[in-house]
Amino acid sequence: MESRTKNILKRTIYILLAVIVIITSVIVFANWKIPHDTKEYVFDDTENIPEQKVALVLGTVRYTAGGENQYFTYRIRAAKELYEAGKVKAFVLSGDNSRKSYNEPDDMRKALIEAGIPENIIHLDYAGFRTLDSVVRMSEVFGQDSFIIVSQQFHNERAIFLAQYYGLEAYGYNAKDLELNRFSFKTKAREVLARVKVFVDIITNKKPKFLGEPINID
Repeated sequence: MESRTKNILKRTIYILLAVIVIITSVIVFANWKIPHDTKEYVFDDTENIPEQKVALVLGTVRYTAGGENQYFTYRIRAAKELYEAGKVKAFVLSGDNSRKSYNEPDDMRKALIEAGIPENIIHLDYAGFRTLDSVVRMSEVFGQDSFIIVSQQFHNERAIFLAQYYGLEAYGYNAKDLELNRFSFKTKAREVLARVKVFVDIITNKKPKFLGEPINID
């Protein structure tokens, strides 16, 4: 009986170790593959990024408990830089609006207008619940198969990878990132798992939550 118990325990340990190795390998692969495949499509300056008709600005919360979210602030600043450099003629602001009290696209619209961007070139995507939704809806709803994505580099890489999988041409303009602190550490930690989720979504053929009627961008 004692020998049988030891054998069961050994098998259990081997199985757990195998699971740990597999999970670790998947995480390492996803977090190598995405930046590797997109490194030629992300830009830190406006000079070299290809000119496009539209830029997709990915949403995030404007305010946190500590004040204005710097991820948000830097994305708005980056969008303005693109416009002033003549690299884009219009914007799609895509984010979460699942609750009446939470409206990422409208917050971005207000911030861009405050920054001097003309309101008539701003288009809102209220169904950008996830990065996948925002990217796919650029083609399926807004009719853009080639565009610039505005976010921090780690986010741009994931969004571009998704765009490439769906046959879209996307370039990332990197907004300034945050110095490592408790808030940014949580964001970066979530990103590690979000990159794994990209492959899960691809394998399961994940679709956007909503599509809807086409929206024309002049």
